[in-house]
Amino acid sequence: MLKRILVALFVILIMAVCAGLIGFNFFRDKMIGEYFANMERPTVTVSTLTVKAQSWQPGIEAIGTIVARQGVDVASRAPGIVRDIGFKANDKVEEGDLLVQLDDEVEQADLIAAKANLSRDQQALKRAEALADRGVSATSVLENARAALDASRSQLERVKAQIELKQIRAPFTGTIGIPRVDLGEYLAVGSVIATLQDLETMKVDFSVPEVQIKSLQLGQTIRLGLDAEHLDQTGEIIGIDPKADPDSRLVAVQAEVENADYALRPGQFAAVRIELPVEKDIIALPQTAVVMSLYGSYVYVVQDANKGSEKSGGEGKGSKSPDEANDQTMKLVARQVFVKTGRRYTGKIEVTAGLEPGDIVVTAGQNKLSIGSPVRIDNSVDPAAETPSAGGAS
Repeated sequence: MLKRILVALFVILIMAVCAGLIGFNFFRDKMIGEYFANMERPTVTVSTLTVKAQSWQPGIEAIGTIVARQGVDVASRAPGIVRDIGFKANDKVEEGDLLVQLDDEVEQADLIAAKANLSRDQQALKRAEALADRGVSATSVLENARAALDASRSQLERVKAQIELKQIRAPFTGTIGIPRVDLGEYLAVGSVIATLQDLETMKVDFSVPEVQIKSLQLGQTIRLGLDAEHLDQTGEIIGIDPKADPDSRLVAVQAEVENADYALRPGQFAAVRIELPVEKDIIALPQTAVVMSLYGSYVYVVQDANKGSEKSGGEGKGSKSPDEANDQTMKLVARQVFVKTGRRYTGKIEVTAGLEPGDIVVTAGQNKLSIGSPVRIDNSVDPAAETPSAGGAS
């Protein structure tokens, strides 16, 4: 009997301990929840900008290759030994300047013989004509003399042409490159002596998608540079291929640009932008202000905490005016607003829906924000101010 009483007391004790533990856990969870519910969220310092409608310069971006308006590898047209080199690297040469003289001693000797033959045949023709005039010579003699003179003249011109082939001259005015030959070197036909490039005016070859061909026309302005962030050169379109490549669906385009400062060189990479008519009343933000997620693109808008979150999720209007936002005595919070984005260019992104002029958008510090986070505005360092002016690709 006593044993049963002890067992019952033990079971009651165990149940009391379990009930106490369960009650303590419920009490602890409740107190923790109340603590976090009443705990003040830390204020996050952010940079902002006020949304304004602005002008947007659309454009078509492409990648091209720079080539000289005129550029060739000057080569030998005849075999021979280099006797003289008349240029140094990077010399400015004029059309017709002698660049390399090949040995032409044999041709010069042939020239003397050709001139002597020409003189002899000229005298023979004069005698034949005099005899023919007196009627003491056959007509065939006169014809043979004329044929012999024509053959001598042909031989003389042939020798002169051979001598000219031994002289390698500049085909146009330009900048000559590094010599690729040495004195005394034997050159075969087609041996390159140097590259010659006209650097005053450059051309750039690039391609655009076939769907954008309707936006192109001859004489259209382009901007180009060695990288997309520095389009410092200006040119114009001088050629548009009349057909698209059936494999890539791209259309070849060529533009011309003045190169007075010699900043561009043949063979360089070129970032190209074709300017299109300016569009007005476009909302554009620095790309740092827009957060991309699996659920869509969104921004954080600074609002008065007392106005609620009517605009959160992309509807309604609850952002503060610029003057109110600068009043740090008011409680400001960040609200998440989903937006639709469009074109991008030079650090700017077009917003087609979700924002209105006057909204205060966070441009820096979003990584510390969550929906409803208290914020403090500090625009002493404004990343948006360092972003280039708005522009975009079609």
